[in-house]
Amino acid sequence: MASVFSLPEPLQRFLSKFPLHTYPPIPVTSIRPLQKPTLWIAPPRTTAVDQTSNSDILSTDVECLKWQAYIALRGLTSVAVRWDISPEGGIDGRLPCLHIPAFGGANSELLAPRSIPGWVDGQVGGGNDPFNGYSDETLKNESHAWVSLLEGVVHAALTLSEPPQPAHSQLFRTATARARTLAATLSPPPAPLTGLSSVLPSYGTNITLSSIQGQYAEAIASLSERLGTDRWFLGSENPTALDALAFAYLHSLLYSIDGTRIEVTRRVNLIAWERRVRTQVEAAFT
Repeated sequence: MASVFSLPEPLQRFLSKFPLHTYPPIPVTSIRPLQKPTLWIAPPRTTAVDQTSNSDILSTDVECLKWQAYIALRGLTSVAVRWDISPEGGIDGRLPCLHIPAFGGANSELLAPRSIPGWVDGQVGGGNDPFNGYSDETLKNESHAWVSLLEGVVHAALTLSEPPQPAHSQLFRTATARARTLAATLSPPPAPLTGLSSVLPSYGTNITLSSIQGQYAEAIASLSERLGTDRWFLGSENPTALDALAFAYLHSLLYSIDGTRIEVTRRVNLIAWERRVRTQVEAAFT
């Protein structure tokens, strides 16, 4: 049935010069067929061209390292890593991402970090423990406090200890690719750049490493005391998500500036624990 609405003839003649063509989709061909699950990470400190050497296979980005440690400590050894993809190529413009190969009738899939625990549970079993690997409900609740401590002041100290990025690299960084702001991780929140006596409205935040150094030192001391001589944090029988998180931060802090690194190096139990866990995580990605 013809439409009761029609375009004026002059407009029809004009649009006829720009016909709409529909083409079939172009099949995607991969020069590197995906053989096994692959975690996309930020590059390690020293990189190999073929990306098969594990001499330094741990990512320099603490967010990526968290998930490397999580996968390894859950017992998976069949996951590869690659670091030739920029953050803009990941979901939401961020890394890491887990690329799952096609299996059976299912297509390959790219998973964001929030979906990795569910996939790991499907591979090794689990996900039904109400205590998430801890001995009881009390320790499970305590783990939340340690996660907040690591993701808060320790994360801020690590970020402020990193060398400054070139100014031109900041101009072209997309908003979605930016790391979470430090102001959101600290408690109490930092003071604004402009004070009450300023004629300008409050703007920005004033965060320096020296302003949180005391909180950071106390956090590392508390972490060392809580670990003690246990094999895993909070006395767990097996590694938990807290252990993966703690390892990622401790390993990254050992490569930070002297003032930040020394708080970790002066605690023998943290150094020995990081070294032992590092060996296990590296071996998982061989």
